[in-house]
Amino acid sequence: MREQNVTGMTVEIKALSKTYRKNNGTVFTAVDNVNLAIHRGEVFGFLGANGAGKTTTIKMMCGLVAPTSGRILLNGCDTGPERGNAMRQIGVVLEGTRNIYWPLSAWQNLMYFGRLKGCSGRALNERSEQLLRELELWDRRNDIVRNFSRGMQQRIAIACALIADPPILILDEPTLGLDVEATQIMKALLQRLAREYQKTVIITSHQLDVVQELCDRVAIIHKGRIIADRSLAELLALFGQGCYQIKAKGNFANLEKNLPGDFSVTEENGTVLLTGPISSQAELYGLLLKIREQGMTLIAASPIEPDLEEVFLKLVKNKGGEGQRWRHAKLC
Repeated sequence: MREQNVTGMTVEIKALSKTYRKNNGTVFTAVDNVNLAIHRGEVFGFLGANGAGKTTTIKMMCGLVAPTSGRILLNGCDTGPERGNAMRQIGVVLEGTRNIYWPLSAWQNLMYFGRLKGCSGRALNERSEQLLRELELWDRRNDIVRNFSRGMQQRIAIACALIADPPILILDEPTLGLDVEATQIMKALLQRLAREYQKTVIITSHQLDVVQELCDRVAIIHKGRIIADRSLAELLALFGQGCYQIKAKGNFANLEKNLPGDFSVTEENGTVLLTGPISSQAELYGLLLKIREQGMTLIAASPIEPDLEEVFLKLVKNKGGEGQRWRHAKLC
């Protein structure tokens, strides 16, 4: 029986696990008690290194792999007893546009996938035209997809995933291999789907700069377990608070001896870069005073804004055997 979805969540993953038995009889746990809740209109980044359990989790969401235990609800439909209804809640775009047929035209692809998903007649034609016009491909609707650019093929793949108007869109590496212009078009499209049409957009990618620009929230999986699940702003602030870079010119030999142990000093083309954590304005002003007393010329002092790649690497590294110490770590 379908559960009433009154929470605003379109994806609920509850105590999800997947184990495999190897040829030697040992059991390998690919996904270990994963819990996630993803909201309507949210752009959600799901990250993990190769072998972390990310792909297995996505495959279970798409009905391609059966969980060992746990539940997945897609817009209130359980992927176990209600697999058919659950699968109608999602559109999936795989890496390399593998969910479209290259020998067919753009229009033929939409007709084919639309009918597979239960669409037909005038409604299918109108939906196909709407998508092709919004994706700026209407004039190329009768052209063979094989002859399209990679960016155009990716847009057709998204159109096919959206043909039945599912509330959830799952994309694997949506901008991989695209040029700058195609990447910007793709980013704008995904943001519009979430903001204007209230689609839940789930992105898996190794291009963390794209994830940082697009996603509202990020979850990181490592060795089958979720090690972080926060809004992007919270995740970046967790590591970036209090890190500064100071640029100056002059002789820094004596200054280096008096710096806190967490500070690093490098020199580039006559400019000295001091990088490290500063816990208060008083500490910052004290360091700037030392620089002036050293006879050095201050060029700039600015807080360091962490990026998602740094956060990801720090989390994965520390969770390898550091328990919860990452919660208090600093990237600088």
